[in-house]
Amino acid sequence: MNFKFGAGNGSFSALLRVSVVSAAVVVGAMAASAQETVKIGFIGPLSGGNAQQGLSARNGFQLAIDQANKAGLPFKLEAVVLDDAANPQTGVAAALKLTNDPQVLAATGHWNSGVALATIPVFQRAGVPFVVWGAISPKITERNNPMVSRVVTTLVNTNEPLAKWAVESVGKKIAIVSDTSDYGVANTQNFEKFYKAAGGTILAAEAAPVGTTDFRALLTKIKAGAPDAIYFGGVVTEAGLVRQQMVELGMTVPMIGVDGFHDADFIKIAGPAAEGTVSGIVKEKGNPQLEKLTKDYQAANFAEPATTYTKNAFDAANIIVAAIKKAGTKDKAAIAKAIRETQYDGAMGHTSFDENGQTKLPVELELRTVKNGAWTTR
Repeated sequence: MNFKFGAGNGSFSALLRVSVVSAAVVVGAMAASAQETVKIGFIGPLSGGNAQQGLSARNGFQLAIDQANKAGLPFKLEAVVLDDAANPQTGVAAALKLTNDPQVLAATGHWNSGVALATIPVFQRAGVPFVVWGAISPKITERNNPMVSRVVTTLVNTNEPLAKWAVESVGKKIAIVSDTSDYGVANTQNFEKFYKAAGGTILAAEAAPVGTTDFRALLTKIKAGAPDAIYFGGVVTEAGLVRQQMVELGMTVPMIGVDGFHDADFIKIAGPAAEGTVSGIVKEKGNPQLEKLTKDYQAANFAEPATTYTKNAFDAANIIVAAIKKAGTKDKAAIAKAIRETQYDGAMGHTSFDENGQTKLPVELELRTVKNGAWTTR
């Protein structure tokens, strides 16, 4: 029997073409379904008084993950976002959830130093690489924990120039108010050390637990010593209350501090009393990556405005992704090593790490003052 495939067999040719195309689709679908999914964790304060920092950082993290997936990777990324509520116990529970999931290859986290110090042992024991995007206590990178790196500079880097400026421009007699967290204690110790070294005198150093709402008794005691300023070594909510109650007590001297309370919510809490407050923060230096991030963030229509922590978490996520691409998806120790070997030009600038996992990013202090209800550059 002879078969002839000519013009009269167009239907068969069409069928053959459809079959080939269908086979290609099936093969492509099988390849896509076979692509490995790996997870990267994020932990930060997504609820409570510090939520603005955590939410803006989460958005930067998510944007980095979304962009990496669109760029084409040999694996698919899945973001696992958890709330630490600025609470060490909640943070530990989140860290345990992440480290108990074998698909989680690395994580980034924490705005609060006390939470980071509580969770780091969890990541260390589990052998899961962890990059800190916000917490600035020096203790976090004092020891060479190979699983831990940090993209943000420490509070030492901001307290030293702030203390020198205060002696020269504010006065040589300052009182300190802080919370009793690791962050508050570290701020007190470092500011006091640098302020004294620059020729200043600490008249008093008072501390209260996180969550304190009435500082009038300790402020009244401090007022009697007639300080030139109050240095506050805590974060947003307590800072706003301290400033508000200073003014209520007739204390017209300025309040100063580092970036723990450099936030729009501080102004909301303190109200008109916020005027004149000074915060020393790490100066952001413009670069093409930061400009692109700013545009991409706006285009993504996140509900929350960007903060300085948006770029930190964005860079942290991209550093982790690059390390996974370099090391592969099977060896978390190799991923941690690849993170430490990072040479990354991102929205924060050029990131590399020292032998303890601390960023080598240089610091230039920028002074911000509350003027007419907004933080402005001095």
